[in-house]
Amino acid sequence: MRRRQFITLLGGAAATLWPPAARGQQPMPVIGFLNTASSGEFLPFVVAFRQGLKEAGYSEGQNVLIEYRWAENQHDRLPTLAADLVRYQVAVIFAAGNPDSALVAKAATSTIPIVFANGADPIKFGLVAGLNRPGGNVTGVSFLFAALGQKKLELLHEMAPKAAIIGVLLNPTNSNAENQASDLQTAARTLGLRLHVLHASAERDFDSLFANLLQLRVGALVIGADAFFHNRLDQLIALAARHSVPTIYSWREAPAAGGLMSYGTSIIDAYRRAGNYVGRILKGDKPADLPVQQSTKVELIINLKTAKALGITVPIPLLGRADEVIE
Repeated sequence: MRRRQFITLLGGAAATLWPPAARGQQPMPVIGFLNTASSGEFLPFVVAFRQGLKEAGYSEGQNVLIEYRWAENQHDRLPTLAADLVRYQVAVIFAAGNPDSALVAKAATSTIPIVFANGADPIKFGLVAGLNRPGGNVTGVSFLFAALGQKKLELLHEMAPKAAIIGVLLNPTNSNAENQASDLQTAARTLGLRLHVLHASAERDFDSLFANLLQLRVGALVIGADAFFHNRLDQLIALAARHSVPTIYSWREAPAAGGLMSYGTSIIDAYRRAGNYVGRILKGDKPADLPVQQSTKVELIINLKTAKALGITVPIPLLGRADEVIE
């Protein structure tokens, strides 16, 4: 065999045996996925996020990798998790769950692009300078749950008009809890209702909290928009049924699982949009040039079977405005 042929064959064999990085190919980009909650019940939203990525041309494990970091509702873990992703040198950070994840990510890096998806006002929280021109390294999708607080209270009052005292369940560790309470207090005064603000940040709080509703004369309940509560919907729905408390939630998954009603924007849609933004940034778009999107798909879902169990006759006008009625 001639020397030139031998070198050519050796080169071909080496190209076959050596890993892609050794051949000079670019490694797959890595996305940092930071969430305040736990992975258990967030699977549908993770699927939606991956769908948005796919629409932008990226599929996990094929041309992009995702490093997941879940705070398990322990917000004091967020700085460590965010710092870990920064050390990992991820290409983009997707900060979801409560707004704390985005705030911590922004504090951790001013250079790595950050895409958020949460229900807080991003300008009020200092995440972006403006919706149309975010500036800096942060953009994302806002579903502004807090802005829907007044409407949720109105709908609950329409469903249970005899309830003069309304309770609102909030997670005090959520940086947006104070804003939610303030908005709902204003709405309650407008409707001539009294509002009791109730706090829970651990599962052990739920039983005693619901047991005290009767003593507080709370006739209906608003569950605040919080990833911690979303991850424990089954428990909250069971307690609301056991104590016969008409309850409104922020997520369509609640009435689908037996809750009375929900009113809110679609988190599935928001996560899909956020995934698409992450994909666009991987292709070269700058966060500062991507306007903050507001998820405008608002849904009212009513579970008639649960209403009947509570002895509630749902008003016809309310049924007519529902996007979905579960029988």
